[in-house]
Amino acid sequence: MSSSQAASSAVAALRARIAGEVDDAPRRLAEYSSDASNYRVVPTAVVFPRTDEDVAVTLETAREHDLPMTARGAGTSVAGNAIGPGLVLDFSRYLNRIVELDPRERTARIQPGVVLSSLQRAAATHGLRFGPDPSTQDRCTLGGMLGNNACGPRAVAWGRTADNVRELRILDGAGRERELADDLGVVPGLDAFVTANLATLRTELGRFDRQASGFSLEHLLPERGGRLARAFVGTEGACGLILEATVDLVQVPTATALAVLGYPDMPTAADDVPALMAADPFAVEGIDARLVDVVRKHKGAAAVPELPRGGGWLFVEMSGGTSAEAVATATELCRRSTAVDTRVVPTGPESAALWRIRADGVGLSGRTRDGRPAWPGWEDAAVPQHRLGRYLRDFEDLTREHGVDGLLYGHFGDGCVHVRLDFPFDRAPQRFRTFLLDAAALVASHGGSMSGEHGDGRARSELLPLMYSPAALSCFAGFKALFDPAGILNPGVVVDPALVDADLRVPAAHPIPPAGGHALTRDGGDLSVAVHRCVGIGKCRADTSAAGGFMCPSYLATRDEKDVTRGRARVLQEVVNGSLVAEGFRSPELAESLDLCLSCKACASDCPAGVDMATYKSEALYRRYRGRPRPLSHYTLGQLPRWTRVAALAPRFINGASAFGPLRRSGLRLAGLDPRREIPGFATQTFRKWWRRRPTPAAAGSPEVLLWIDTFTDAFSPEVARAAVTVLEGAGYQVLVTERRTCCGLTWISTGQLDGARRQLAATLDQLQPHLEAGRPIVGLEPSCTAVLRSDLLELLPDDPRSTRAATSTHTLAEFLTATVGPDGIPWSPPNLAGLELVVQPHCHQHAVLGFAADRALLERAGARVRQLAGCCGLAGNFGMERGHYEVSVAVAETGLLPALAQAPPDAVLLADGFSCRTQAVQLAGREGMHLAQLLAGR
Repeated sequence: MSSSQAASSAVAALRARIAGEVDDAPRRLAEYSSDASNYRVVPTAVVFPRTDEDVAVTLETAREHDLPMTARGAGTSVAGNAIGPGLVLDFSRYLNRIVELDPRERTARIQPGVVLSSLQRAAATHGLRFGPDPSTQDRCTLGGMLGNNACGPRAVAWGRTADNVRELRILDGAGRERELADDLGVVPGLDAFVTANLATLRTELGRFDRQASGFSLEHLLPERGGRLARAFVGTEGACGLILEATVDLVQVPTATALAVLGYPDMPTAADDVPALMAADPFAVEGIDARLVDVVRKHKGAAAVPELPRGGGWLFVEMSGGTSAEAVATATELCRRSTAVDTRVVPTGPESAALWRIRADGVGLSGRTRDGRPAWPGWEDAAVPQHRLGRYLRDFEDLTREHGVDGLLYGHFGDGCVHVRLDFPFDRAPQRFRTFLLDAAALVASHGGSMSGEHGDGRARSELLPLMYSPAALSCFAGFKALFDPAGILNPGVVVDPALVDADLRVPAAHPIPPAGGHALTRDGGDLSVAVHRCVGIGKCRADTSAAGGFMCPSYLATRDEKDVTRGRARVLQEVVNGSLVAEGFRSPELAESLDLCLSCKACASDCPAGVDMATYKSEALYRRYRGRPRPLSHYTLGQLPRWTRVAALAPRFINGASAFGPLRRSGLRLAGLDPRREIPGFATQTFRKWWRRRPTPAAAGSPEVLLWIDTFTDAFSPEVARAAVTVLEGAGYQVLVTERRTCCGLTWISTGQLDGARRQLAATLDQLQPHLEAGRPIVGLEPSCTAVLRSDLLELLPDDPRSTRAATSTHTLAEFLTATVGPDGIPWSPPNLAGLELVVQPHCHQHAVLGFAADRALLERAGARVRQLAGCCGLAGNFGMERGHYEVSVAVAETGLLPALAQAPPDAVLLADGFSCRTQAVQLAGREGMHLAQLLAGR
């Protein structure tokens, strides 16, 4: 039987035997061909087991058909630990329960797919938590943490994952279920293995806390208690499949404070670490000034609180019985340090913002300070604390010698350094291997470990002989053989390793030059470079069930990798450089992948790597349909402004026809829309008609402002613009509008009709030109349209000098009013809204492009009580109206908007500037919404 026949036979057998799903479609294989590493390995199929029995049957089937298996959680492994040929088991979809949480014993029994933040929330109700806390804790699974022996900032206080495990229930490679705890006898031959290798286990393993490379077999030693469960942690899925784990929980400290210590550079900061550790801190993190610069550039200066002077910082968390005691302890630590400047920050919003710099480091460090892509591969080395400063100086020399650079950060309290480097994959990929060999030799010379917490995976396993003796490597192979004699589990990792430069994803990418779509200026106009911004860190998969979230609303509804930014990026990468998507931009796989993207643009702001899937989708649709017939909805909703002009001639007739159910449903079907939707009512008098007939125009002589009247406001919600006129005139301005109708081209953009969008925008600039020349500010009312002037305009018409002027002149109503100062020097003051309760639904494009800070500040200054939702309404312009999207649109609304409205008191006001948001609320919840302009005008 050929390998392809064996694979087909295995897939068919699995589909017949398990309760979970088996998927071998090319699109699915593309989504699972990479994790958060540099590597691409296409699996045979992806399996989503629902039960332990499913896992056992999958393993049995793999053995029968000689197929390898790889376990996967959130796919955030940066060393290539969660990809492989054969079968990939995704434990995150179904096997994700907290089976038992015992606050008295301080333990939790969990399935491998449990997301760490879910366990933390459950434990927090008892004042407990799981000690290790990697920066990916809102999406990484406990199974993945067990596989890599994950750590995080607070490992200096609570240890690594292995130090917090009591028992494991596993299936080994031979399909035998085993209970692992402190008894070596449960694995035949293990006692003899330990006895035969005592010298090697004692001298080469467990030499310092972050020695994560290889297997942590030092836990098998009798003087360490023969803790088999701990030894199994960190084997990267190469020795068994975890079915269940019992882990320890720790007491949350009563109070903490953050000492921020500034040093001239990172090596000098590292020199101070051993002395600081004597104070028993909870965390000691190192942050390079260049990384902070990237945060400021990416998120704005307001995202970074005040920092002490320095070129590098240590963030040291101290505890105390009270907040005052924690602050005093942190202050004393500052006095004892050799820092050039210090600051103590009590636990609160400011300290959370500082920690957020560290949490986003893995994504933000994916670009150097000057914007070049930086890659994993050597992001995780660790050395003993007393060697850290010397190692960093030698490492700086090494990077200089090889002509690579990156942004440093890491768990300095444990001697662990994270850095991504700008390897020239596009020009000289062979330099990747050369650097890794030299870097491995360097860290070994300092008595360190090539991995401090991420595991070896495909990135470092081949380098292990530079760190370990043949005897130690033989121990790793012997241990694996006891559990997985056939070598079926996660092959190529640690034992019999794959080459570090085999199966690299990025070097295989082909340039995709501009095709007349978005300029993609930050990526040199190359769509290939743009889609490879996604390195797979998976923040788009974050568990936002408690706090909500804007990024990937369809994923929040479906929990399918297909509907997350990373999954879509992987399919786009296959279009660019893979073998799975044969028809390129016209492939059904790409169409399916992008179908449920709401073009919300949240990833453009929330993804640390800056992946902008809304733009990529628009570009992909442009390339797919240019010169070809399009779906009906592209002609109807995609060119909506044209149809609103027709409807404005007889709005009462159109509204009457829309109210007749059978006619409405038939019309929607013909237009490619969902018949369950209502058609929003057209205004009987557009704003422009009202403006022309306005009896009392504003008095001349006041400062002038251009009110930009978009299509949605003019045709559907003219009352919003009338309210804005009232507010702006009340603030002392003379309001002007453009001479002719203007359109930002948003509906053309979202459907990939970019030639038409450019024509619309060029015509808009013609109308804006006299106002730009006069220096008038522009106030937009519809967030999505305002965002086009601030963002898409610069990409679609980058060579028109008016684009930049228009973008910098455009403001939201809240931004404009909060910056307004009267002739008497007194700032504009909002009306008194004291006692008013607001449920506020920010538009996704406002969140992503414009920001909501000015709106919130204005509302709070007015005295209103604000409940701000964090998530998409689910309609998202044309998305929720199109046929095939209704169920997902409603499901997205049920993740945030609908529950908030159901829980709000009857007199609460829904504030939603987006026309789509207000439409969704009234259609699904019968709740009318209000625009900020109406609220301020008292309407």
